[in-house]
Amino acid sequence: GEDVKPFTPEKAKEIVMSLQQPAVFCNMVGDWPALHWNVKYLSTVLDGKTIQFRIGLKTMDLVPQFETRCSYVKATLEEFLAWNSGQPSCLSGPFSCFEHSKYWAYADYKYIARLFEDKAEIFQDVRWSDFGFPGRSGKESTLWIGSEGANTPCHLDSYGCNLVLQVQGRKRWHLFPPGDTSFLYPTRIPYEESSVFSKVNVAKPDLKRFPEFRNATAHVVTLSPGQVLLIPRHWWHYVESIDSITVSINSWIELDADHEARVEEAITRTVVCAIKSAENPSDGDVWLNPTEVEATSHEINLQYLNKAVSAYFKCQKASMSEQARPSSTGAEQVTSASRKRKKRQAGREPEGCKLLTHEFGFSTLKAEKFQKIPFGPHLIQVLPQPQETSSTGAVESDYRDLLHENEGGHFGKLHCTRKQLVTNNDCETPANQMDSDSSPNASQTALSTNDLLDCLVNPHVISLVAQLLLERTGV
Repeated sequence: GEDVKPFTPEKAKEIVMSLQQPAVFCNMVGDWPALHWNVKYLSTVLDGKTIQFRIGLKTMDLVPQFETRCSYVKATLEEFLAWNSGQPSCLSGPFSCFEHSKYWAYADYKYIARLFEDKAEIFQDVRWSDFGFPGRSGKESTLWIGSEGANTPCHLDSYGCNLVLQVQGRKRWHLFPPGDTSFLYPTRIPYEESSVFSKVNVAKPDLKRFPEFRNATAHVVTLSPGQVLLIPRHWWHYVESIDSITVSINSWIELDADHEARVEEAITRTVVCAIKSAENPSDGDVWLNPTEVEATSHEINLQYLNKAVSAYFKCQKASMSEQARPSSTGAEQVTSASRKRKKRQAGREPEGCKLLTHEFGFSTLKAEKFQKIPFGPHLIQVLPQPQETSSTGAVESDYRDLLHENEGGHFGKLHCTRKQLVTNNDCETPANQMDSDSSPNASQTALSTNDLLDCLVNPHVISLVAQLLLERTGV
């Protein structure tokens, strides 16, 4: 019948946890009340509550429009709707400095738990339990509301994998595999915990400055209402709104690898804050993303590093304890792993390892499981683009037609205690139009602090440092 979902929660979770390429789930959320969360409905629910919008230019240059280069205003969704439709009343409102034809607005990264803290019943409109995560609802999710052209610079998330539900309008996703990291010229400036940015504007790449980007393989897909996109761990993504109004809801799913990633992030924070804080503030480099409250002290960062290392070994110990249970055959090992996964779903895992799926059991059957992934009308692969077009980031997936036919604290993005935003209510152009890794008057041959940091906190370097540090601590 029409009410029967194509995948059981157990099968959906298996796909989410084992699939290492992006894919789109179709016909899985038709009964979710959250599908009615268009902006008009949300405006009524919020009842005049103001939220912060990031304002950016629609014109695109060769430099990514990082959050440090945007302006910010606080407005109600009613005011946003009026501005987006070009109503005269906006001439004196919070968007009065930003002509709709030239600017886009993005209420991004809004934690639903915080946004609707006085309306907790609305959390149940989001039902990630259908994907095998019982108890996960809107409370563990984030809301994104944007106008046409609103975008998120290309980046990868250090923690978890990502499930994204499209509610209103369409968004185009440009995705790149983890193996393309060096081709995307990773940088930690602007600095934001758990986000590694690309220096390349993938929608309009500067191939003279970033020639290796030609070797990157873009996977491009347009996500429509009622579809859910899976972004596997460490896949790069650039996201743009292509309709007049877009609404999305996402949730980051924790993974075992996050424990080591948190150690890497702690090392990165310590190095970046120490070096950038020593720089002359008059240099004018806006290096801290607005999502970060402040540059934390070296003492605080070392505490953070020690806590991350302790959490890593705590979970390692719990994992080894489970794996040490006697089993005589490989089949028994797989059964044991499956049983352990079910126990975790029931919430009986050790503290600090909740919602984590150990690689034990998955590794031995990884290739076999991949072959059994049920791709088809209900699970669409996001395929790589032809090589001659992949570097432009301008071509959609060959599966677009098929997709449309199936329309129907301080641990970063997995927790919401750290993220706060700044507000800029003046009418300045979202400037700082300089490149993120050079000062306005810097010589083309002079090395900057950011050049040094791009080498010191390169993801490959940080990964090696983390391994050496964990070996030292584990001795």
